[in-house]
Amino acid sequence: MNAVARRPTLAITTGEPAGIGPEISIRAAWALRAQANCVLVGDAAFLAMTAGAIDPAIRLSAVSLQALRYSGLPHFGPERITVVDVPLAEHVVPGTLNAANGRAVLDILDAAIEGVAAGWFDAIVTAPLQKSTINDAGVPFSGHTEYLAEKTHTPKVVMMLAGSPGEHQPYLRVALATTHLPLKDVPGAITQDTLAQVLDIIDHDLKTKFGIAAPSILVTGLNPHAGENGYLGREEIDVIEPALKAAQARGIDARGPFPADTLFQQKYLKDADCVLAMYHDQGLPVLKHATFGRGVNITLGLPLIRTSVDHGTALDLAARGLGLADCGSMEEAVRVAMHMVQARRAHP
Repeated sequence: MNAVARRPTLAITTGEPAGIGPEISIRAAWALRAQANCVLVGDAAFLAMTAGAIDPAIRLSAVSLQALRYSGLPHFGPERITVVDVPLAEHVVPGTLNAANGRAVLDILDAAIEGVAAGWFDAIVTAPLQKSTINDAGVPFSGHTEYLAEKTHTPKVVMMLAGSPGEHQPYLRVALATTHLPLKDVPGAITQDTLAQVLDIIDHDLKTKFGIAAPSILVTGLNPHAGENGYLGREEIDVIEPALKAAQARGIDARGPFPADTLFQQKYLKDADCVLAMYHDQGLPVLKHATFGRGVNITLGLPLIRTSVDHGTALDLAARGLGLADCGSMEEAVRVAMHMVQARRAHP
């Protein structure tokens, strides 16, 4: 089997154990096991118990990190799912957070990162975690994205969400120039230098991780009506337009700035590979309205492929029992990671 056809090996980190992460990870891994070698990373005993309650037909086989380091990742074929055992400190009560397990959640992420570096895994797919649990465990933690950037020594990353509104509908990708900032801090965070970095990362990763030879990027303005020629703000004139001209001079097809309230129409998006929005709630409400439950969070700029779900831990659902969580976003995150791995293999 050639490298392009070989099933991608994906590390699925199971996230906050008291949330829906373990269930949706198991369900997605089992549903897509013929297409990808989905390796669960988490507490093997807890995952085996959960899998048995979901469906007795699900087969899991545990392996320790020590065994991986000694002999590499075993391949069982699509008949069973490998679990890299990262034990929790205490028993899990679904829906109830426990700070004693906070450090183990980070150990799960560390194992996945180590596995990519060692060549065990082609990519990482992350289930949602609870930031408060990790902080309550005494570890300052602001999120998956920031943690992965720190651990891989990546100075700048870009958040992108992607998804399709439905079957046979065009794929929509929305990247963000700024992420989790108070609205009052957004204008100051948007500079020609930061936009240059963001555009370079988007262009590079669309080429190398998505296999798009000549990406087309549409860029929103910051202000209503893209500033109305300066009457509603000068950020478009003073910052965004010069950054786009500089990017075009570097060979990047980035156009704009366009008014955000009218840009998200099919007549504009049909030939675009990505929209770059200036802030979180400018671009993501549109995408989540169109794709929620099927959307995927993708971190650009990392030296590895990382996708995730577009939702949180849903502790309330986990507390009510198995079978209530929708694993559609997790399945789509697995599919996107798989396609990104294949695109990178085809266009190294």
